[in-house]
Amino acid sequence: MGGETVTVQPQTGVRRSPLNPLITPADVKPSFPDWEVLGAFNAGVAECEGEIVLLLRVAERPRQTDPGRVTVPVLRPDASGFGASVCIVELDRDDPDLDFSDLRVVKNRRGETVYLTTLSHLRVARSRDGERFTIDERPSVVPSGPLETWGIEDPRVTKIDDRFLVTYSAVSEKGVAVGLLSTRDFRSFAREGTILAPTNKDVVLFPEKINGKYMMVHRPVPDGIGKPEMWIAESPDLIHWGNHRFLMGISETGWESARIGAGCVPIRTDEGWLLLYHGADSGHRYCMGAALLDLNDPGRVIARAAEPFMSPEADYETTGFFAGVVFACGAIVKDGRVTMYYGVSDESTASATFELDEVFNLLK
Repeated sequence: MGGETVTVQPQTGVRRSPLNPLITPADVKPSFPDWEVLGAFNAGVAECEGEIVLLLRVAERPRQTDPGRVTVPVLRPDASGFGASVCIVELDRDDPDLDFSDLRVVKNRRGETVYLTTLSHLRVARSRDGERFTIDERPSVVPSGPLETWGIEDPRVTKIDDRFLVTYSAVSEKGVAVGLLSTRDFRSFAREGTILAPTNKDVVLFPEKINGKYMMVHRPVPDGIGKPEMWIAESPDLIHWGNHRFLMGISETGWESARIGAGCVPIRTDEGWLLLYHGADSGHRYCMGAALLDLNDPGRVIARAAEPFMSPEADYETTGFFAGVVFACGAIVKDGRVTMYYGVSDESTASATFELDEVFNLLK
């Protein structure tokens, strides 16, 4: 890792919106009449046609009616149409081979994930003021094909030229791959294909070419040797990625000792590319940190704050479906002020504002 890690205490004046959480599961209409929405969170963010657009991850499942059974939704990859492809699997809560202790997943006795408890799709929400959102009644992008049978999750949106590029996690029994979508208006989307094989996630694209190449930050998840840390890669065409290099690692102890991953699309500043990223500890508590990358060589870390600039503190961040999580996938920057939209407790969507200078104070 290049650059110097700065050991300072956080001093950012993060101001949470008084309307938080801005979007909750109760605000989102389920895809099917007998389903329930458990999460509307981890949204990609963009400005389009005078509006703030959130591309929400909506996690839903059939309503649970039998206390002795768990029903989980998966897709049949060979079926046509979202409704026709959904298959409901019923699981016995007393099955000794299954572990239901994590609300997000079902594991077997070897600790392997065998199902997700919800199926996620992407849905558009729009706002003129950035706080009061109108949410589409139907899914905007639904999972499709053999690499998305367990859903699509956690989009990031980068505008490059006249297109919005959406990276997202494609989840199936084969693992978590990275897919790419494009859109010009958030009304229709084109699938550009799978750009990274499992297991990888938390991909953000830089908003411009650097030295003639498109660039991304990604987070491979090694099995056996290695740790879930951030890497950087480049591409001539946004589809074929290479020259993968290690970018930043986890800490030995503390708030980012278990895993880290890119959060918001890198923000171009005079000092360098500001990367707002998430880190988690062994207790699965997620906070937001900051690092500064070189403008011309973003594989070089100039500075990195030792402490998070935002941690779960508000009630809606410390309670919920999976408590103790702040997880941002996008931000809007205007006149030196950042409005960051972030998922809380894997359940709802909130926003917070802070000044760029306040973050830079952590990096000096």
